[in-house]
Amino acid sequence: MYIVRYILSSQTMQMQNFEELKKLLSQSKRIVLLPHRNPDGDAIGSTLAMSHYLTKKGHECEIIAPNDFPKFLKWMDGAKRISIAEYNPGKSRILIEKAELIFILDFNSISRIDEVGDWLQRSTVPKIMIDHHQEPEQFDFMYSDVSIPATCQMVYNFIEAMGDMELLDKTISECIYTGIMTDTGNFRFRNTSASTHRVVAELLERGIEIDKIYNQVFDTQSPNRLKMLGLALDSLEAFPQHRSACMFLTREQQFEYGSQKGDTEGFVNYGLGISDFVFSVIFIEDQQNDFIKISFRSKGSFDVNAFARKHFNGGGHINAAGGRSELNMEETLQKFRELLDIYKEELQAVQI
Repeated sequence: MYIVRYILSSQTMQMQNFEELKKLLSQSKRIVLLPHRNPDGDAIGSTLAMSHYLTKKGHECEIIAPNDFPKFLKWMDGAKRISIAEYNPGKSRILIEKAELIFILDFNSISRIDEVGDWLQRSTVPKIMIDHHQEPEQFDFMYSDVSIPATCQMVYNFIEAMGDMELLDKTISECIYTGIMTDTGNFRFRNTSASTHRVVAELLERGIEIDKIYNQVFDTQSPNRLKMLGLALDSLEAFPQHRSACMFLTREQQFEYGSQKGDTEGFVNYGLGISDFVFSVIFIEDQQNDFIKISFRSKGSFDVNAFARKHFNGGGHINAAGGRSELNMEETLQKFRELLDIYKEELQAVQI
């Protein structure tokens, strides 16, 4: 087992045993790259960027997503060639069985990839994890840093550490920028650092057009999505004494407006737009399964990662996390209201 550890400066990435990893990548390999379930801009952007980079180095790459991803991410080069395990499990399983290396991007726990995790566990080939979430599981090679706002920025660091900046072309740069843009909330989250902006400056030097990328991701909404946003906002319940807000969408509402993958992305952020509020949550009934998906967002020091892990079988980052509830909507909302009373003093103390 090769254990890769990291020591990051503001500009560079250094790893123990990194030469072992470079040696593995010095000869052509069959490589599979995996994002997490319900992949977002950072997950798709990082796997596509890494795949394009490794392909330019002479490797044979395949990306396998556990399930489908939003249409507004399918404009990126190579996105439509991603294998969806949910639709074709046989092909996906065989690709993993034949792989000589496996890259794990934007997640750090096998539980995040459903049955793909079972195939991954049976594979004995080296596995390289690149991720910025807390509490990682152990993999053969690990580049983990929770201070970096996007896995795509870590992919940039990886390419730089490999000494391959000449391979960083416009296509790879577009994918990296998409992940950084979406995971930093358009560069407004607190962990968006000076080094993040320096990376973006380098991407601009490669010819990316940030207005076009923004339009592809954010300006392709359907009328029905906006109507669903209206329903979510109509359900908004504000708790001024807790500086918090919550919203919900039922399964029936989503069916009525033909909700597609990714249509509810970003809805949760509207609760943070209320003056002096620091905590926002949206509860969304899953369309196929009997549980409720939950998105948490916060400002300042309120740790929604810890909140989600403790109460809703989830996790993520300090200011952005996800979870789920097996209770019905009414029971879930009541549980949330009761929890707010427990966290009242902590929420009132948050500085923004």
